Amino acid sequence: MEEFKARLFTIGCWTGCALSTVFWGTVSILGSLVSGSGRLQHYCMRRWSRDNLRLSRARVRLEGLENVDSGRPMIFVANHSGLHDILSLAAFLPIQFRWVAKKSLFRVPFMGWHMRRSGYIAIDRDNPRDAAKSIIRAAKTIRDGKSAIAFPEGTRSRTGALGKFHSGAFALALRTGVPLVPISLEGSWRVIRPKTLKVNPGVILRIRIGSPIDLSSYSRGEKHRLMEDVWGIMNRTLEDLRRQRQPGEESGDAVYRWIHRGARPHPDAGK
Repeated sequence: MEEFKARLFTIGCWTGCALSTVFWGTVSILGSLVSGSGRLQHYCMRRWSRDNLRLSRARVRLEGLENVDSGRPMIFVANHSGLHDILSLAAFLPIQFRWVAKKSLFRVPFMGWHMRRSGYIAIDRDNPRDAAKSIIRAAKTIRDGKSAIAFPEGTRSRTGALGKFHSGAFALALRTGVPLVPISLEGSWRVIRPKTLKVNPGVILRIRIGSPIDLSSYSRGEKHRLMEDVWGIMNRTLEDLRRQRQPGEESGDAVYRWIHRGARPHPDAGK
């Protein structure tokens, strides 16, 4: 019976996600024809993200909002272990920003067109010469006042462990000189397990926004030292966030208890 309920919830979640995607995607693309600022597209992304967080019954615990300065551009770098990293950042970061994505995604029909019209920043990782040019173009976007978010691992972690970084976001930060802010996210990979479509309700996503890193002590040629320093900060933070996880904390969600009949709410589930 539990398996049947879990499948029923998963089907309902993906159906709701598809409907939300069609609705907000249509509004966003049509709106981009008359609005070039990206504000409408960002609003649609935020609403779409909140819809899907609610549908999947994921709960977000966010720390460090005081490190986000809405008065100046910033570059945020975050680890990536699942779709819900994107959803939680889009839903709860209180600023308008641009995603930094690999250039190949901009060639995907519909999605790539939408990304381009929304002002997303493309970084070419395959061709060194084109990569340098794309960083220069991205730097202009940042200097014009747009904050950006990058996933420097380049792909999702299958286990939640922090992977090796690519250098593009760090080269961009050193070129612009704007504050670089590490964001550590724990739990996303448990909502939808790798290589499955099953949605697990009740997962708590823990996010910590770190203190901005002063780049004045790094020269432009020291991107690898910057990468190592940021990797260390984020890895230590992830270890701390994992220690906060409590056994059975998913039972604080009503849908989880409905699927797993007899599960009792964890004493700290509502905190």
